[in-house]
Parts: sequence; structure tokens; C-alpha cells
Amino acid sequence: MPRQRVDVEMLDLFKTELELCKVRKGEVVVVLSGGEDQPEYAQAFMLAAQSLGATTFHINVPKYGQGKVAGLQGRHALTGIQLAIDTLKRADMVIDLLGLLFSKEQAEIQEAGARILRVMEPFHILKKMFPTEDLRRRTELSRKLLQSASKMRITSPGGTDVTYGLKQYPVISEYGYTDEPGRWDHFPSGFAFTQATDGDVNGTVVLMPGDILCAFKRYIQSPVTLTVKDGFIVDIQGEGTDALLIKNYIDSFGDPRGWAIAHIGWGSNERAQWHHIAASQQLSEEHIMNALSFYGNVLFSTGPNVELGGTNDTPCHLDIPLRGCSLWLDDIHILDKGEFAYKELRAPGR
Repeated sequence: MPRQRVDVEMLDLFKTELELCKVRKGEVVVVLSGGEDQPEYAQAFMLAAQSLGATTFHINVPKYGQGKVAGLQGRHALTGIQLAIDTLKRADMVIDLLGLLFSKEQAEIQEAGARILRVMEPFHILKKMFPTEDLRRRTELSRKLLQSASKMRITSPGGTDVTYGLKQYPVISEYGYTDEPGRWDHFPSGFAFTQATDGDVNGTVVLMPGDILCAFKRYIQSPVTLTVKDGFIVDIQGEGTDALLIKNYIDSFGDPRGWAIAHIGWGSNERAQWHHIAASQQLSEEHIMNALSFYGNVLFSTGPNVELGGTNDTPCHLDIPLRGCSLWLDDIHILDKGEFAYKELRAPGR
């Protein structure tokens, strides 16, 4: 691979990120990438790690041409390359530029003790949403509140009224960096989430204009009513294109597990922007971290749950951040129409 020129601003930002991740002398940091994607990130992360005294190297795998399925959740070009997987398991930290999320390989690497940092967004998003210690505090508090709850109820002025039974699965917090063995995070981010007890989601979820279909990087244009019974969507109603789009997308996988309700939580990053999809001039190059993380959203999703230790590894996944919802954990009021009712979760100045 040709030598990349390293942007000084990028190098400084990545060094600050790795300092938050507590990279130190004597550690081994491995960058994982696919094909020709993000070579400038790989080079800058390696130089940043070296400047902190770590040993570092780069594993690059072909994204295509090896019979691998690319572009689907939990399917990636590392599958079957056992030597590379074993090497990553021996690292202290992995910078994931490939995208291992929802895969058994990621779980194995974490179980071996390597901490993983996924980095997918272009540089201007990394700068704008750069993590802070206060974001970590609020996101970790969200995690603790979810851990202590037995029931979640979500309502909205549009007609959502759905309950989740909790306790079976762990809670994950994402605040943009990782400094603990075996921990995964996404740089940048800012939300906490869990999974309902198997079969224990019931009610109605009404998607309203302004809610986001992350898979398509677009806003809902007309109301869509999802009827949920025992953890699965059993009916979709709506007069506009959105209802047809969602139904056709899930049907296209031919996998009944795609109708399952997946993780649930809320966003806490005040630097993330709900309007970003509409305003961005580089949307085709961007991921969806603004949408997933924006302050006060309810992060509703469908499909796989392997990230939380479940067995549903369907590649059919929809993240749908909802605006303006109210949310309770047992009798604790967390969100009131999209604003934090629980004052300790409010960002400075909010």
C-alpha cells in the first residue's frame, strides 16, 4: 500500500483519543482495515499509538473476492482468516476500520481481553462529536439506571405505547472511547441500550415524521404503526411509502428473525445533530452516529441481538431513532417528550 501523508490535525486528534483509551508504553495496538478503505486513518492511528509508546501494526484484508458477504450486519471480510483473528485476540487494543459489529469474531476478540474501538465516520464528524468526560458520566449513569430496572415504558404524542420487560440481558454504554479490557466502543457515539427479555415486548410503536430510518439515511415522511406482540413486529400499517419500504426491506431477507425487536435505549450526546442527514453535503461518505446519538432520542431497533449475548444473528437490522418520546424505567421518569426529565442526565446548560 502506498505511503500516506498524515494530516497533523488528524494525528493530534487520534493521539488525544488514544490517551482517553489509556494506550500506554508496552501495549500492542493493531489496526484492522479492509481493502482500500481509510488508509489515512490506519497510518495516523499507528503513528499516534507509537507516540504513546505502544507497539503497533496493521492487518488489512481484502473486502471482496474471497467469497465473503460484505455490507451486511455481522458479515465481514475477516471471516475464516483464523491467523488474523488469533493475532487480534492477542492485542491489547484493536482499531476496527473494517466493521466487526454483530459478529462472533468480535465477541471472541473481546472475550480474549482486547478492547476494540470502531471508527467509521469521516474526520469532520470525529472532530464535531469528540467525546468528553461528562458525556461518559451521563452515558454510564444511563447504563446504571437501565441495569437496575425491570420494566421500560415508552409513549409519544403520535400514539406509541410499548413496554419492555428487562433484566435478561446486559446493558451497553457507548461514549466514544474504551479503556477497559474486553470493552467495545464506537468513536464517536453517546448512548446506552439493552435488550428486552426474550418475548417480552408488547404494544404499539408509531413512527412519526422526523424519526430516522438509519439504514436508508432518511427521515420518516408519514406515520407508520408497528404492532408488537411477544417481541416481534406482527403488523405494519401506514398510507405512505415508509410503511411499504420497511416491510419490503425486512421481507427481502427471507428471515423471520428480522421481525424481532432488538436493542432499546436513548441518546445523550448534545453535540450530535438530529438534522444532520438533511444538512450534510457528504452524506454518502458518512455513517449514522449523529442519528444514533442525538440528545434525547429513543433508540428503537429491530433484528439481531448477538451484541448483547443473544442468539439472533440475522443480518436484517433497522435502527430507528425516535423523537419526542417519553420514557419510564419502572417508576422513574427518564424522558419527557424528548427532553431529559431525570436531571442528572442533562447535559451542561440544558
